Amino acid sequence: MRLADWLIEEGIGEARALLVEGERVLAAKILWPGELAAGSRTSGRLTAKLKGTRRGVALLEGGTEALVDHLPPQITEGQSLDLVITRAALAERGRLKRAQARVAGADMPSPASGWPEGRVVRRFPAGLWDDVWHAASSGSIAFPNGEILVSVTPALTVIDIDGIGAPREVALAAVPAIAQALAWFDLGGNIGIDFPTLQTKEDRRAVDAALENALAVFPHERTAMNGFGFVQIVARLTGPSLLHRFATARLGMAARIALRRGELAAEEGTGRILELRVHPALGAKLKQPWLDELARRTGREVRIVTDPGLAIEAANAQLLGA
Repeated sequence: MRLADWLIEEGIGEARALLVEGERVLAAKILWPGELAAGSRTSGRLTAKLKGTRRGVALLEGGTEALVDHLPPQITEGQSLDLVITRAALAERGRLKRAQARVAGADMPSPASGWPEGRVVRRFPAGLWDDVWHAASSGSIAFPNGEILVSVTPALTVIDIDGIGAPREVALAAVPAIAQALAWFDLGGNIGIDFPTLQTKEDRRAVDAALENALAVFPHERTAMNGFGFVQIVARLTGPSLLHRFATARLGMAARIALRRGELAAEEGTGRILELRVHPALGAKLKQPWLDELARRTGREVRIVTDPGLAIEAANAQLLGA
């Protein structure tokens, strides 16, 4: 049996990782330049100690701030620290949650890494990244006779189930899609699953058992289903999920996929001009250094054409000229 393997694609404006087994995607992650993923080491200066706690705020070498937990008592304000990131910064609507860190070498378990060690490839197998990207963009995954809808809120991620059939059958059919969403979208933190209301304890136990089996390799804690069909999952949060990125930076996600489509078009065709046709809002988001890098990678002149009739996510690329 072929073992699962993390593949890493170093794109323009982002690194992408897929855990692939054969032709099947098991999990996905994204990292943007300048971000400190969980497990990263950095340095900073302690600018404040929070009274009555072992927490403080550090100014990192890159100019951003991090909350530092479990500060040793002897550390004072103004002191330089070697730090390990335990959770990357999180953008939310209207605010930014600072990264979280601890002092390197403190007597604590090593934090979970937010970025996998894997094999760098020129391109993922055809279609795999598109499948993940479109599922995350829509926040939905289909299952027989239904779909799950996944939404991000400041408090928790909510998974709603919509399907046709008896409630027990719909709930059981949704379980594999739920497990897929947790891994494909890189979800963590508080996650609520709103199953159809099941009237009998036997039906609720059957769904709980199916969830336990489906999530056997997903580290988490979980409540049993209550009488209203609600299950809560708590999993380690190491950074922004794909859904967080779409919720707070949809244009940024769309710009990066447009650049990827440009790279793919250049590899699959001939022509001296690479034309990217994008929505006007997306055209303004495409940074000149990114376009310069696209030209360098493809060896083509890059031309941006804006089309207000295109959806934000519907950028396309083609080669022109003999």
